[in-house]
Amino acid sequence: MDISTLTLYFTKYGAVAIFVIVLLEYMNLPGFPAGIIMPLSGIMAAKGNISFFWVMVITVAAGLLGSLLLYGLGRKGGEVFLRAYTKRFPKQKEPLEKNLEWIRSKGSMGVFVGKLLPMIRTIVSIPAGVIRMNLVKYVTASTCGIFLWNLVFVGAGYLMGDQVFELLQKI
Repeated sequence: MDISTLTLYFTKYGAVAIFVIVLLEYMNLPGFPAGIIMPLSGIMAAKGNISFFWVMVITVAAGLLGSLLLYGLGRKGGEVFLRAYTKRFPKQKEPLEKNLEWIRSKGSMGVFVGKLLPMIRTIVSIPAGVIRMNLVKYVTASTCGIFLWNLVFVGAGYLMGDQVFELLQKI
């Protein structure tokens, strides 16, 4: 999904589009990069189309819902999937077990840190579900990580406007 398409959806559907697109991004679906979605939401807030406060509420709520869906997926079917996956790809068993053990040992701090790391932030929910992390601790850690991540990217769009995309391309 390119920036002009996202802008069209954001302009046409407003808060609903922001929610749906951020939800899909947090569900780790391809084509929904945070480096475009979040700053664009901030730009929309800076232009007065929606308040910055509501952009943050909407993006955090969508991020948490997407994360909870992946957590539930991991909790309900993660072990079955992992057994089938490691049976088919036995060399992946050890790295996967190390990752699960890392989440077990770090707990909610691992989820919080994971939510701040590109590529890991959207999938850390699945192993948290697989190990059956306490839901309250998971939600708390996820919400804090999601808020901080979104604040940086939405805030960058709000403060820098369209220039944020030039900066993100350089990174």
